[in-house]
Amino acid sequence: MSSLLANIDSPSDLRKLTLEELMQLSEELREFIIYQCSKNPGHLGASLGVIELTVALHYVFDTPGDKLIWDVGHQAYAHKILTGRRDVFSTNRSYGGISGFPKTSESEYDAFGGGHASVSVSAALGIATAAKMQGVRRQAIAVIGDGALGGGVAFEGMNNAGASKANILVVVNDNNMSIDKNVGAVHNYLLKLTTSVRYNKFKAKVWNFFGNNIIRRMVQKFVNTTKIAVLRNSNLFEALGFRYFGPVDGHDIRQLTKTLQALKNIEGPKVLHIITTKGKGYKPAEEDQILWHAPGMYDKETGERLPSGGAARYQDVFGETLIELAIQNPKIIGITPAMPTGCSLNLMMEKMPHRVFDVGIAEQHAVTFSSGLAIAGMVPYCNIYSSFMQRAYDQVIHDVALQNLQVVFCLDRGGLVGEDGATHHGAYDLAYFRCIPNLVIFAPMNEVELRNMLYTAQLPGMHATVIRYPRGCGAGLDWKRPFETIPLGKARRLREGNDLALLSIGDIGNKAAAAIERLAGENISVQHYDMRFLKPIDEAVLHEAGKKFPTVITLENGTVNGGLGGAVSEFFTTHHYTAKIIRMGIPDHFVEHGSIAQLQAQCGFDADSIYHSIKYELGIKN
Repeated sequence: MSSLLANIDSPSDLRKLTLEELMQLSEELREFIIYQCSKNPGHLGASLGVIELTVALHYVFDTPGDKLIWDVGHQAYAHKILTGRRDVFSTNRSYGGISGFPKTSESEYDAFGGGHASVSVSAALGIATAAKMQGVRRQAIAVIGDGALGGGVAFEGMNNAGASKANILVVVNDNNMSIDKNVGAVHNYLLKLTTSVRYNKFKAKVWNFFGNNIIRRMVQKFVNTTKIAVLRNSNLFEALGFRYFGPVDGHDIRQLTKTLQALKNIEGPKVLHIITTKGKGYKPAEEDQILWHAPGMYDKETGERLPSGGAARYQDVFGETLIELAIQNPKIIGITPAMPTGCSLNLMMEKMPHRVFDVGIAEQHAVTFSSGLAIAGMVPYCNIYSSFMQRAYDQVIHDVALQNLQVVFCLDRGGLVGEDGATHHGAYDLAYFRCIPNLVIFAPMNEVELRNMLYTAQLPGMHATVIRYPRGCGAGLDWKRPFETIPLGKARRLREGNDLALLSIGDIGNKAAAAIERLAGENISVQHYDMRFLKPIDEAVLHEAGKKFPTVITLENGTVNGGLGGAVSEFFTTHHYTAKIIRMGIPDHFVEHGSIAQLQAQCGFDADSIYHSIKYELGIKN
């Protein structure tokens, strides 16, 4: 059998194929993605689930003139391969290679960029409204899946779009999954629509019987009233002003192309509800959809995942420690917005299911829900990835800090996260939280520090606490030790020195320690402080550094603007210290994807860069 995929350089090539060839192309795409992801890890399950849909969309619609928006973006691998990136797909998520998410600067076929969920309907509405104002005939299609429909922004977009009568199509990719199992009323509602066989069969028969569009419109009112009796509930989408079609088998390419072709000619806001299987076509991914969301490297033939090894992951230190604390303190509650496995709250969920709440992709709700728990006397540990917490900034200020509530925010993935790139780097949390009153901000240098701060944060009298820690493994310490209280706002002096002071916060301090040890072998003496707290900051240490050293380096795995470097600069200015301050961290531009080691080197704060920077500031030739 000849390869069809090898000859597809753009969707215009795909549109020359027969329906039978589209089915063959879908299987070739599936094999291609399975092979590529086994060598170069990525988001496997979601992309395997939308292969037939991707082929059908590009076959029916005139992309890139028609705008296709993927939500969430990790569904878009087949889309990328079909739109001119097949031969570079092996570089997906690699340093200098293509992004793992849609990116407008990468391709004209990527109509809207993004790695965060629930934004597609709003974006599609904007594109459709602009087309109408410009007098351009253009289709705007939002593919929303992997639990993204449960996000509040999606509902805001649906509410506005339904009332606007804009010409958009929302494809609801219903696979019963986000990263973990879908939860919430929206999931239950989609399940109800899926299993309402009588209504859907009845509607399909009515629609097919009346082929004429005028007659169809005449019977629409009858269908709308009949479905209430059959479903015992009006259709949510139609109540919002959308025409609802489905559910449709998302792996039946004949049915998909036929349905999409019909919808192409219907004006106004429309919803197509399709049913897919996450990981479709690869048995291991179908059988364990959570594990195979992003499985890392694996053997394509056997499905065996290849071990990564290393020390305990920070997220597992969090998950296991929280179980210990919850046993001791019955007030402790775990909250996560759709990331129990990603943040290791699944460990507590298995042992104490009544004390862990997965609220779906709803960061704003997660924060305010936590504030409600806290005001009622509980101690919520709200675990949200750093870059996702950006979506709940107002709630942190208004619902937690302003009321001075004891909520513990556990920010996983603080700092550079690697291959997920600019949309997922936790670059800004230290800066955007530092300006908020009533917050304690802490970043552990290692696993033991994380464990002890998780313990300290739940003690009586604590404010709201932000504990941010990185993606990946810790320093390899024996961290399962008796709990110790960490003194609030107190730094640690790790090394005495005379030539220069280095103030670090978080795990990046380990890179500094390695560089300083190397410098000591060359008789270069650096005083190293692990600041631990950004707020309250240890003013005694800052006075000491400001008085003793002509040069002070600040180091953080976060933006150089507004974080530790900003705090030290402000303090020195206020107290009239004249030391030269060198700020090391993530520069003032968006950092793309690559391994964490590659990106730290690029940003100039890996151990080697720190070593050379210190020598440069001391006037010593490298």
